[in-house]
Amino acid sequence: MKEQKFIILPAKGLVARTSENPDVDDNVTNFLTTLSGHTNTVKAFAFKTSRLVKPVSFKVLDSVHEDGVKLVKIDPEKISDIQMAFPGVRVVREVFFNKAVIPKQKIAPGIKKLTVGKSIKITLVSEADEKVAGAQVIAFTDFQNGVGAQGTTNASGHTTLKFPISTKAIQRLYVYPKHTYWPLLRKNLKLGAGGVDVSLTLIDPAYADAVHYFYNNATLPKINQTIKVGVIDTGVGTHRHINLVGGECTVEGENNNDITDYDGHGTHVAGIVSSFSRKINNSPGIEILSYRVFPKRGGGASNYSIVKAIDRAIASGCHLINMSLGGGDPDDATKDAIAEAHSKGVICFVATGNDDRGEVCFPANFSLSLAVSAMGRKGTFPPHAEAADSVVAPYGKDKKNFVASFSNIGNQVDMIAPGVGIVSCAPDNKFAVMSGTSMACPAATGIVARLLMEEGTIINLLPNSHRSNSMIKFFGSKMKSLGFKTRYEGKGMVFR
Repeated sequence: MKEQKFIILPAKGLVARTSENPDVDDNVTNFLTTLSGHTNTVKAFAFKTSRLVKPVSFKVLDSVHEDGVKLVKIDPEKISDIQMAFPGVRVVREVFFNKAVIPKQKIAPGIKKLTVGKSIKITLVSEADEKVAGAQVIAFTDFQNGVGAQGTTNASGHTTLKFPISTKAIQRLYVYPKHTYWPLLRKNLKLGAGGVDVSLTLIDPAYADAVHYFYNNATLPKINQTIKVGVIDTGVGTHRHINLVGGECTVEGENNNDITDYDGHGTHVAGIVSSFSRKINNSPGIEILSYRVFPKRGGGASNYSIVKAIDRAIASGCHLINMSLGGGDPDDATKDAIAEAHSKGVICFVATGNDDRGEVCFPANFSLSLAVSAMGRKGTFPPHAEAADSVVAPYGKDKKNFVASFSNIGNQVDMIAPGVGIVSCAPDNKFAVMSGTSMACPAATGIVARLLMEEGTIINLLPNSHRSNSMIKFFGSKMKSLGFKTRYEGKGMVFR
């Protein structure tokens, strides 16, 4: 059978022998320590099973601790040999997680691209009459069945799409700029012979989106405390609104120092957290540590990368961790890492996922995670903004408030926060708008960080489970229901 990647870890926690667990079998400790000395080499280990000695060859790819978690490549049929020889270790399959931002609309698979028919030039311009290049344009002539065409605007701000000659209108037109402009949704757009000109709204960084509506930072008192927040994501790009103080890339095989955001998602998330840092003069406020767990060439984040990132965030003194990701199969390694964080005074906020009212995904549904669902508010995004697609019942006590259509829900939801049409940072000092439980999660993390800095004593407790429990009790006392049922909002939203 072809070799696959697995995680090897002790029977409990991330490290074999700790002060809380001193009675570990020496064979387990020695085995894990031996593996640390053979990273990226194929090694044949002889394991005693009954009266036989079986050589088992596998490759150690990476290590979190000398006597702790390892990432290995091994034939799955050989795993039982390890577990029989070392009953004190677990072997967990590598699984992958996705960003918790809502996916862009797309043409249904199997829809053939037209080579003949009506060619329509769609031109994107800004309010300042600037051409918008590099934006993805998706036009549906039959939205329910995913029928339509798509393209990307060129340097002149236009793309040409082909439709059947009989086409007279576009049912829905979606436009996704990379940054600087609001994503757009237009419905029932008539097609003229000369094409279609579409105007995009420029992003104002001070725009009163849902986060700014509920959390007007300008009205909050200034603070001079410091709190560290670990952002486990696609990396964090340079931005004047983000106080980035460190971090690490934990993707196997990539440069540990490369925390560059190749996607934009992590920078947006970090910007939402950072927006709560109203400081006195140049005091530190919220310090962001970036842990890049998504590969720079795209793809999902492995549970191993996430485990290593959580471990590094604990070691670096983080108080809070934001994880705007999910969707992988539940696994012991990720659960143990979140539990380890809690035991060291660090709490993990995790997005519930964006499966259109699906069940809360893992790891948000793990009992020691703080699962955050998403809501929105009418009037906090411009006309024709793509965010309008997320408006749906149920509505709250205030009928302008709604649970986002994409948000996963269930009994595991702990809290809700704004996640529809959120303005935040993009790499290289730009701004972008995104929606998702990915955005709600850092809104919750950010307001909790802000309140903990203001309270001032809890974050200075010793880093243990008492600190974690104290933090949760503190912000739990600040939560209020918006009038949704608990499966949508948990205990509610955090307010000052």
